[in-house]
Amino acid sequence: MTDIDSDTVDARIRASFARQGAMETLGAELTRISQGVVEIELAFDPKLTQQHGFLHAGVISAALDTACSYAAYTVIEPDASLLTIEFKVNLMSPGRGDRFLFRGEITKPGSNIIVADGRGYALTDGPAKLIASMTSTMMVIRGREGISG
Repeated sequence: MTDIDSDTVDARIRASFARQGAMETLGAELTRISQGVVEIELAFDPKLTQQHGFLHAGVISAALDTACSYAAYTVIEPDASLLTIEFKVNLMSPGRGDRFLFRGEITKPGSNIIVADGRGYALTDGPAKLIASMTSTMMVIRGREGISG
């Protein structure tokens, strides 16, 4: 993995996350940034559910994709960017909880392609419950006009 100043990485990811209208719409918060790992949390909101009252699969997928992508940002050089090129989501349990935690972790860093795994958890008074997993592939972008940070 590329050795990058953690303060620089943290500031870059926080600034990028603040520009994400989708995450703002979901009410998502960036709660952890460390080398190869990023966590995002969001509170339950009935506006984010499907017809049975569970957190919608699209919301789960978006949060996992974002967590995996920002985990990848922790291992690339500051002037590079990323685009997701593929992901697979397994929905393991209904999205039922007071809050939700989405963790992205780097599985395979690379100079052009990065693979990350994500896990989504429902949080209540008891132990966290695994509700979804993701494997995500990202392409590192360098020098492309209009795509940065």
